[in-house]
Amino acid sequence: MSAPAEPQAGGPLAGLLVVDCSRVLAGPYATMLLADLGARVIKVERPGRGDDTRRWGPPFVGPAGDPESAYFLATNRNKESIALDFARADDRAILRRLISHADILVENFRPGQLDRHGLDPTTLRAAHPGLVVLSISGFGPDGPEAGRPGYDHILQGEAGLMSVTGPGPGQPVRIGVPIVDILTGSFGALGVLAALHERERTGRGQHVQASLLGAAIASHVYQGTRWLLAGEIPEPLGNRHPTIAPYGAFRCGDRLIQIAVGTEAMWERLALILGLPADDPRFRTNGARVVNVESLTAAIEASLATRPLEAWLADLEAASIPCGRIRAMDEVYASPQVAAQGLVVEVDHPTLGRIRLPGPPLRTPRGPARHRPPPRLDEHGAAIRAWLQATEADGGGEGGRRP
Repeated sequence: MSAPAEPQAGGPLAGLLVVDCSRVLAGPYATMLLADLGARVIKVERPGRGDDTRRWGPPFVGPAGDPESAYFLATNRNKESIALDFARADDRAILRRLISHADILVENFRPGQLDRHGLDPTTLRAAHPGLVVLSISGFGPDGPEAGRPGYDHILQGEAGLMSVTGPGPGQPVRIGVPIVDILTGSFGALGVLAALHERERTGRGQHVQASLLGAAIASHVYQGTRWLLAGEIPEPLGNRHPTIAPYGAFRCGDRLIQIAVGTEAMWERLALILGLPADDPRFRTNGARVVNVESLTAAIEASLATRPLEAWLADLEAASIPCGRIRAMDEVYASPQVAAQGLVVEVDHPTLGRIRLPGPPLRTPRGPARHRPPPRLDEHGAAIRAWLQATEADGGGEGGRRP
């Protein structure tokens, strides 16, 4: 594979080419993860408009006459951008040429939309057997609701996540980040990696399908088995845990503290620190504490009210009891631990200058030495066309799709 217009340095996926025809969040999140791991990602966008999220805001940042959406900047680092109109034959030809060199194609069009342009996964994989295609949909590719459009908020409700989130029964609340999109993108990237691994053995790619519905259902874990196995319909419990106590947020002298007691030994140490009777029949076992959680919470908060947060944190940490603050975003990004883990990256944006972005969640010994800023719309269009022409003039074949 020839070098990209702006080389991404290193990473376990270096040498792989991803053509990203997705937009909004789940697909772009998947391709950003692949880009973080070193793959070259070419983002295909609509001329003049680009990804829908380029217009989502406020907040917008940068020049008043040419602003950037903070939302778009969150999920598109380490990518190149080319603007192509699928309705134009010459642009479709460029897209097909890109796909002929690609290892991976990612798309999240509604089922059937690509068929009209001859770009459906079945047709593309027949022409390019080594191609791995990731298709992302809202409700899945088949079944009675296959055609429904899917957004994170809708699926949080439809797939039950809001029914277990909120201050109490009958008060469902949307989770404050697009968790269904994030999970769908993560699962999609995982499926792509599995397909690439299989391609090493067979020489053939495959069609990986991920859906927001599937990702949301997969996230249910013990809440799902409460219904499927125990016949309980979970309800929102605020900051409490349905099966562990004490486990949640509690009021102390000046603000909330989080405490998570996962073993009986932890409970005994916590009770000693708080001056509570560990052998009280209401609290002796986890099961008893869950049943008597209201009394338990009142007793814990009565003790915690006597001292400020930092004093309690010091005592609990010294006793190896999991605990923590509830931080606002400004506190999170000022954390030395966040910085030490590389969870904030700095990049030079062509119009915004030096900017800070949430960093990649994975670290590899040979990961990228540097990151690139999210692209401007069609920023790399000319360079990508030139790369295609040069590659094909040199007799370049199907890129990295040769096992």
